[in-house]
Parts: sequence; C-alpha cells; structure tokens
Amino acid sequence: MRKFAATVALTGFALTGALLASGCQAETVCPAIAQAPLVALTVAKEYAASVKSVHLKACQAGRCAEADLGLFPGSTTVDQGCEPGPNGGDRPCSASSSPDGTVRGMLMLDVLTGDSIEATSMGTDASGLPLPVRTLTFTPRVAYPFGEKCGRFITAGLVLDANGLRQAD
Repeated sequence: MRKFAATVALTGFALTGALLASGCQAETVCPAIAQAPLVALTVAKEYAASVKSVHLKACQAGRCAEADLGLFPGSTTVDQGCEPGPNGGDRPCSASSSPDGTVRGMLMLDVLTGDSIEATSMGTDASGLPLPVRTLTFTPRVAYPFGEKCGRFITAGLVLDANGLRQAD
C-alpha cells in the first residue's frame, strides 16, 4: 500500500510539474505595428528631374484604385552609429535622413494581399508633355519580420525610370 501511495504521490507531482512547466512557456510578443495597404512608387534619381506628375492605377483581385500621386522628395537613412555604454553595452543608436535625388508617391488601396497586381503609370514630363504609359504585373513581397506567429507584412513597391516600370528591390 505504501508503494502504491508513493507512486500516486510521485505521479501527482510529475503531472503538476508538467502542467506548471507547460504554463510557463515563453509567450510570443508581437509589435503593435499597423501596415498601410498601398503601392509605393519611387521615381529613380536619374529620371526624377524629367517627371512633373505621375498618375498610377493598380488593380488586384478585380479591385482597382487610381490617383494622381502627390510626389515628395525621397531620402535615404544615414547610420550615425551607437555610443558604447558604461558597462560595455550599447547606448541608444541614431540615424538621420538625407535626400537621395528620387521622388516618391503612394497609392492607397482598400486591401493589399499577396495576389498579383497590374500597375499602370502615366503622367507628364517637366515640359508638360505626356510620359510614356508603362504597365507591369508583379507579385507583392511577403515577409515575416517578427516571426510567423506575428503575422505577415506585404509590400508593393515600384520604381519608374526612363526604361519603364519595375518592381522595387
């Protein structure tokens, strides 16, 4: 009887330990970052001075959006490094923004999915003449920057230059 009671007690402790251990597993913490459903267009540096306006149309899964884009100067991030901390760790790091010669605009969509997009750009050049109409079908990029448990990020970026429209890197 004592062996039976000891076995039951040990089994109870083992089950309790297993339940407690399973309740203490690391929880995934995801950042609270919202993603805008948009197609981003960058007019390449070499072509930017030639472009006065851009009209973009994008269709995905039977839904289309189009607009004259508000163009603004593009920039790149310049790393300004980190200062060493007093105990060997890094202190906060910093960066600054520097103009890169491009111009950028954004087209808002109702929803952005991983389905292919057909994009068409048109507009006017610096002298007011029409730019060539450019069309591209591309698949947005899907990434899981914070792990698969935190959901996916979908980006749709385009570059317009003298050769046409292409998907951004």
